[in-house]
Amino acid sequence: MDKLVWVNNQQYLLQKNIEQSVPFLQHFTSEQVNRVTAFHHTYEKFKNTPLRNLQALASLLGVQNIMVKDESYRFDLNAFKVLGGVYAIGQYVANILGRNIEDLSFEQLKSPEVKKQLGDLTFISTTDGNHGRGVAWAARELGFKARIYMPAGSAEERLQNIKNEGAYAEMTTMNYDDTVRYTAKLAQDNGWVIIQDTMWEGYEEIPLWIMQGYATLVKEVVDQLEKAPSHVFLQAGVGSFAGAVVAYLKQSYTQEITFILVEPYAANCFYESFKQGAPHYVTVGGEMQTIMAGLACGEPNPMAWEILKTYTKIGICCHETVAATGMRVLGNAIGTDARIVAGESGAAPFGCFYELMTNEHYALLRDTLQINEHSRVLFFNTEGDTDVENYRNIMWHGGYAK
Repeated sequence: MDKLVWVNNQQYLLQKNIEQSVPFLQHFTSEQVNRVTAFHHTYEKFKNTPLRNLQALASLLGVQNIMVKDESYRFDLNAFKVLGGVYAIGQYVANILGRNIEDLSFEQLKSPEVKKQLGDLTFISTTDGNHGRGVAWAARELGFKARIYMPAGSAEERLQNIKNEGAYAEMTTMNYDDTVRYTAKLAQDNGWVIIQDTMWEGYEEIPLWIMQGYATLVKEVVDQLEKAPSHVFLQAGVGSFAGAVVAYLKQSYTQEITFILVEPYAANCFYESFKQGAPHYVTVGGEMQTIMAGLACGEPNPMAWEILKTYTKIGICCHETVAATGMRVLGNAIGTDARIVAGESGAAPFGCFYELMTNEHYALLRDTLQINEHSRVLFFNTEGDTDVENYRNIMWHGGYAK
């Protein structure tokens, strides 16, 4: 089996100047994202995460620069996901209060007056770990309850981290997508509020808020970069994070950016959808066992699909060893580059990039992407070592399988 399998997204190649056909971009304008960011900044411990310039590694691999947005520092939760969960919960509460979220601060939402108006609320979600921990953290911080459900095969450490945030949490015997359906039924039966970053008919508003919450980190990148990136490698689970990144970057720069979407072999719904070239996405099922747990999703978010099918040039699915290599390269800095602790899902896009830049077997892919000494390549480390045991196994012992 090849380490990388890729598909040229024909829809991207055939369509130009098609912004009008993607109405979802209007939800990620600078004005809208500024409102989201303003709410996040009302949290007293809010700090921007670093954007690392790996210049020594860029020189070694033959590109102009390599930039990595390191979300392992976000809110001391070791992953970016909390940005979406806390904004969605904040928006939900603001709507119940009949207030605009831009007129409310994090502290105001925690006030006894608000709690008295709302009573007891329970938020429920499905997660491989990072999203659920963010939802649990946000619920606890704002004085609400959380119930979190994880698919079979999830890491025990991630389950315990969620419990440590004060939530009820358990592992199911189902895969991610079936667990989402299970939690949606529990929410409906019990009057709980589901906070999920995927979308289905009748459930569109909260997933949009989550995607908008993710845009805060993209705005930080735009504010920190001197020039637009030429290439952006993005990891895709249901695609909500990648969709938010693409939507905001497309409206922030006039220069053309090449977007590359990365998935594991075991959960490659975007790759399969691009391969078929159909206007509607396809799904994949089964156990979807992969070390890239945050990407083990078989059904795209429909809104994210509309954005990503339009602007993604290349879809890649990769072998487990590719993510493991990405972790090791980022974690063993050269020269004056910063060391980056990247989890399996966080390192997968960089692992793909490293493979195509160092393995002549992928010279055609490199040429198709037009990556050269002038390329400015951007990555997002979406998680740190959220499963410490597996991280050490990969970094210390060269393992990659659970």
